Amino acid sequence: MMAMRQAFMTALLISGLAITAEAQTVHEDILPASILFATSTGYWEDDGNSMPVERAPTTTQSVGTPNVSKENAKQEQRHGYYKLFAVRQPDKTSKVFLQQIAQSDAGPAIISTVELQEISDLKPYVTDIRPENSSGLIKEPGLFATVYLKPDPAAEPDGWTVLIDEFGDITVEKATN
Repeated sequence: MMAMRQAFMTALLISGLAITAEAQTVHEDILPASILFATSTGYWEDDGNSMPVERAPTTTQSVGTPNVSKENAKQEQRHGYYKLFAVRQPDKTSKVFLQQIAQSDAGPAIISTVELQEISDLKPYVTDIRPENSSGLIKEPGLFATVYLKPDPAAEPDGWTVLIDEFGDITVEKATN
């Protein structure tokens, strides 16, 4: 009887470990541990021919310049939102990224990801990221969010605003009160 109980407990323990390991793998795929803060906010729309949000347009191409090939000449209108997130680095500082995400019947799809170099170059300790509006209702195209960061762990946090206007131009600057 005792041997049967031990065998049952061992089997239960092993199956529990296997389930836990499988669940942990699935969850790590959803959101990496290095993502400290993230917010999805803002709104964008285009005719399907616009360039994705990018940081430094070349002299021959800007964010609003159509990107039309003969095969893709007739595109459908697209719309979506932005995601702003901080990724922790091995030295405990963070890099901040902006994603442009298209929303469709098939689900969300990442259009572009850009690093916000103005913030990442500071090698900050990010303490929070907040959207301007948490109601979920965005009536005008664009984005406005604040990234709170410290230049060193003992400092008080400063706010940095991230603004995308209706044309897709990105502005990153220290917040003023």
